[in-house]
Amino acid sequence: MEPITVAEIVAAVGGELLGSFDPNAVITEVDTDSRKMHQNSLFVPLCGENFDGHVYLHQALCSGALGCLTKYPVGERRTDRFYIQVADTTTALGDLARYYRSKFDIKVIGITGSVGKTTTKDMVAAVLSQKYRVLKTQGNYNNNIGVPKTLFGLDSSHQIAVVEMGMNHKGEIDYLTRIAQPDVAVITNVGDAHIENLGSRENTLRAKAEIFNGLKPGGMAVLNGDDLLLAKLDQVLIHPITWYGESQRCAFRCLDIHEAGHDCMSLEAVTPLGNLKTTIHCLGKHLLYPALSAAAVGAAFGLSLEELCRGIESFVPTKMRMDVVRCKNGITILNDTYNANPQSMRAAVDVLANYSGAYRIAVLGDMLELGDLGPVLHESVGQFVGSSGIDCLITVGELGEYIAQGAQSAGLGEVYARPNQEEAKVVLEQVLQPGAVVLCKASRGMKFEELVEFVKRLTESE
Repeated sequence: MEPITVAEIVAAVGGELLGSFDPNAVITEVDTDSRKMHQNSLFVPLCGENFDGHVYLHQALCSGALGCLTKYPVGERRTDRFYIQVADTTTALGDLARYYRSKFDIKVIGITGSVGKTTTKDMVAAVLSQKYRVLKTQGNYNNNIGVPKTLFGLDSSHQIAVVEMGMNHKGEIDYLTRIAQPDVAVITNVGDAHIENLGSRENTLRAKAEIFNGLKPGGMAVLNGDDLLLAKLDQVLIHPITWYGESQRCAFRCLDIHEAGHDCMSLEAVTPLGNLKTTIHCLGKHLLYPALSAAAVGAAFGLSLEELCRGIESFVPTKMRMDVVRCKNGITILNDTYNANPQSMRAAVDVLANYSGAYRIAVLGDMLELGDLGPVLHESVGQFVGSSGIDCLITVGELGEYIAQGAQSAGLGEVYARPNQEEAKVVLEQVLQPGAVVLCKASRGMKFEELVEFVKRLTESE
């Protein structure tokens, strides 16, 4: 982070500097974690329903923070520290990030969508890094706290920032895009994730399309041309659109994608620069979408066809996103436990179904935040599983039972529905055999990484 003065902070957040302190003093770090304070840090205490970061204000200042934001008046103040009072510390964090981002003459790519945001972010960053110095969102820092933290990572060395934007409710993308002020807006798709809060996929489309509210004049949209809901934006947006996917309308169009080994895909596509032939070091036909969106963004920023190919080949997926784990006795684990929704669940099962192995087992758990549609969406996934050609299904959780029912109705014979992980582990011990391929996938709250570790231990004991 580049230094900013106390006076700049006060102006950016619309706050009041309590007491007297040198307004020309500078901070070089902003954080919300009192345990991560360093010299010249600014501590921003966040408030939620069940917590109040102001409890750690004294700790943060003693740990090295030069100053803090505060929602409340502070009675006893240290004279060697500054205090800026604001109406709301979370809003102030966003205001400060918006100001800090505006200090840089830098291009920003904003990425949102129901499925594949993080993979697309990583793929776009990998491609752009072939020519530019790139800052990208780390992990899942994609909300009203994470996006500001990402932007505070900007410094004078960066030329482009790739910022992931997530949401659960209407208005959240609007807030984030006005902070990030993107030059390019990428939407991966419109699916069923968070439909519990939004009510319908049409409402999800409207919420995702909020990203254009902060798109800079002259900016462009990069959209999935195979998504029927996104297609509706063609007659609405004033910004130019670059489409990617498999349909004929797409300027970046996939001609072929197929498994090129046990852990990579071969991709061939048509682009305005010529035919692109490259390798994706991860599994799943769905990876054509992040790869082509990255190619579209890269081409817009002047990368050559060769640079696009190298960038896609250099992509490394985030952990727990279709990690291929090889164990003893020829057993393979497909660790896709980072998160799940109906679209990504089908994509993962498709990978398993096409993976060569003596015995293919899907261990699937609840997909959360689907509201009243949860049962029917889980059953629909189960029907897909049942017709996929895999050998065995183990489900975990109450909603997982609907997956089991759907799979059985589609003709899968070996199905085990279990209420919790402990009972699922008993089944795994019974069915696991040499040469098996085991897919583990569920929403993050199901903590399926524990099942992955259990399978690893089973293979070690054998």
